[in-house]
Amino acid sequence: MAEQLTPETPEESEEQPIKQRKNGLYPGVSDELAENMKSGWADTELHGLEPIAQAAHTADRRAALSRRFPGERLVIPAGNLKTRSNDTEYSFRASTEYAYLTGDQTQDGVLVLEPKGDGHEATIYLLPRSDRENGEFWLDGQGELWVGRRHSLSEAEQLLGIPAKDVRELAAALKEATGPVRAVRGHDAGIEAALTDKVTAERDEELREFLSEARLVKDAFEVSELRKACDATARGFEDVVKVLDKAEATSERYIEGTFFLRARVEGNDIGYGSICAAGPHATTLHWVRNDGAVRPGELLLLDAGVETNELYTADVTRTLPINGTFSPLQRKIYDAVYEAQEAGIAAVKPGAPYRAFHDAAQRVLAEKLVEWGLCGDLDVEKVLELGLQRRWTLHGTGHMLGMDVHDCAAARTETYVAGDLEPGMCLTVEPGLYFQADDLTVPEEYRGIGVRIEDDILVTEDGNENLSASLPRRADEVEAWMARVKQG
Repeated sequence: MAEQLTPETPEESEEQPIKQRKNGLYPGVSDELAENMKSGWADTELHGLEPIAQAAHTADRRAALSRRFPGERLVIPAGNLKTRSNDTEYSFRASTEYAYLTGDQTQDGVLVLEPKGDGHEATIYLLPRSDRENGEFWLDGQGELWVGRRHSLSEAEQLLGIPAKDVRELAAALKEATGPVRAVRGHDAGIEAALTDKVTAERDEELREFLSEARLVKDAFEVSELRKACDATARGFEDVVKVLDKAEATSERYIEGTFFLRARVEGNDIGYGSICAAGPHATTLHWVRNDGAVRPGELLLLDAGVETNELYTADVTRTLPINGTFSPLQRKIYDAVYEAQEAGIAAVKPGAPYRAFHDAAQRVLAEKLVEWGLCGDLDVEKVLELGLQRRWTLHGTGHMLGMDVHDCAAARTETYVAGDLEPGMCLTVEPGLYFQADDLTVPEEYRGIGVRIEDDILVTEDGNENLSASLPRRADEVEAWMARVKQG
């Protein structure tokens, strides 16, 4: 990795010279070199750009936000780079709220809705092209010769359909602003500092809640992105099955890397840390260390999702027999989870309580646990009343899905968990059974077996659609699919 100079914050870069890195090999820049670097560059400004595919949808989303908070200034930041180590940063991922309202994904961006008349005037504040006069473009760690060309403000306006201004001027303007203000917190400390005496936690939380609830029902663009994410994810699962022999020779990391390749080729990234849990690791719900052995005769619980370039993620789980065939006990446990998932999916329909799919799946699992003699002499109703099945089911049966893998998480309880399903909502249905390796309350042969089956379900006008249905779920279909994929 090439040595670079020290990057500066948007607020610093206009006013201060670019800092030299300590221990850099060059002591400085001569006047002659600085002058030389200012000229001899072609004009690369882009003209006549078409708006991005979701521009009309983001405009509708901003209009809904404007109607909800009339007369108030609304500030939604994208966020800043975060340091990974010393002078290297994590890959940037724009805040969900900002990307949802703008379609933009660039660091340091801020959307501001200023009250105007009966509505708002939207402005997007961005870093302009890096400066050729002061040398930023080749000396600064975030200059375009280091990290790539940024869009000019004019180009951004054409693409996003929003007037654009220089973000380096925003903090000072916000400090002088008057009138009620709300902001999305947790993404840009500089913006929050400029607003510190103008906002309250309660008012800002109302803004966050509204934006979270706005994503409960997906528009047509969002549904198409979720389809795309599920299709790419299915191909990623096929990729993994093809290389299970290589994973057996190495570790769960081979599975992780294989799926990641598909996510980066067909999308932006993985939507969350892939869970590549083989053997007893499958009983750990969020096993993301992925450093364990992959052994024939055991199960692989693969929970992974491709995030599209527009930041919509799938969230799919399959539990696969590593050698291609379930043992009788593995199949018995797997079939129980499959039956529970079938009951859960059947409960997903418009007008149904959100909790219905969870309750339906949990009842099936409780029935199986009672049938297997794991709940003593208690009947199913008592087990459910006391929640005793949770020793082995552990988690809720699903969650909303979208730009975040656990989408709409800030929504009010009455509109989410205590609400009803509507067409356009997308949620996961993912029951599981997990028998820990050290659980002495179950027969020894159960210990270390974990099974989860998860699909992404779209609520439709007359029921539901399984967006990840291209991946088989029934035990015999899974075995046949694995055999077919391995044969190529």
